[in-house]
Amino acid sequence: MITASVKKRENIAEYLLYMWQIEDIIRANNLDIDKIQASVIDLYQDLTPQQKKEMREWYESLIDMMRREDVVKSGHLQLNKNVILALEDLHRQLLADPKFAAYSAQFYHTLPIIVELRAKAGENKSGEIETCFNALYGILMLRLQGKQISEETNAAAAQISKFLALLSHYYKKDYNNELFEDNQDN
Repeated sequence: MITASVKKRENIAEYLLYMWQIEDIIRANNLDIDKIQASVIDLYQDLTPQQKKEMREWYESLIDMMRREDVVKSGHLQLNKNVILALEDLHRQLLADPKFAAYSAQFYHTLPIIVELRAKAGENKSGEIETCFNALYGILMLRLQGKQISEETNAAAAQISKFLALLSHYYKKDYNNELFEDNQDN
């Protein structure tokens, strides 16, 4: 909860990956708030009892949303889908505006990786931005499991990360109403 709100303000890409991980943590605990209390919340030694109570309430609200939105076994909460939609919208705006040529160049440098990933997705194709997030999240999960990751995959992840970092930078500027104030990529 605390981490999520900081990440949402500072780096929307990290926020989204974090929230997807939270969804999986909730699933791993069978949507049982008492299990989450024991395996997650109680591990935060530096939180006050009030902060732990607020964290528990946050997890309870996410559990409730997951049940209502029928994403108990898989999928993402609408609030996380909305982040993807906002990023896709910003992505289209940036590509359409010649003032953001460096962004376009970064995207077109990443596009072959996206095309390859989408080809491997079969029936489960998603948009360009979500494909990037799916790739990074999959690699994150492999790393957490201690699995070997090829040099080629690491290189692709680095390029995707660079692209999403730039998109996140522009998202933050847009969020702060600073995006179209200047005329240069920065």
